[in-house]
Amino acid sequence: MQACGLRDNMDDLKKAGVEVLGISTDKPEKLSRFAEKELLNFTLLSDEDHQVAGQFGVWGEKSFMGKTYDGIHRISFLVGVDGAIEKVFDDFKTSNHHDIVLAYLKSV
Repeated sequence: MQACGLRDNMDDLKKAGVEVLGISTDKPEKLSRFAEKELLNFTLLSDEDHQVAGQFGVWGEKSFMGKTYDGIHRISFLVGVDGAIEKVFDDFKTSNHHDIVLAYLKSV
C-alpha cells in the first residue's frame, strides 16, 4: 500500500522536487519482482545486511503478538539537496503515507 500510494502520487511528488527511493532489507531479486508486479515508478534498493537501516537508526527491536524480534521500523526521511535530513516521517499508516508527505511538502 505504501509503495503504491507513492507510485500513484508521483506527479505531485515530482512537482515538489522529490526523488523517491525505497530501501528494504529484502533481497534484490524479491524487490525487482515486487517493483515489476506493482509497476513502481521509483527505485527500490536492497539493504540485506542492514547497514543503511542501522545508520539511519531504523533497524532494531520490534514486537508483535508478544514476540520480540529485530526488524526494520517503517520510517521515511526527506533528505534535502544538501544531504541533511529535513524531515522524519514516523507517524503514518501504509495507506496514508503519501498524504502525510504531500501535506508536509505543501506546508513548507
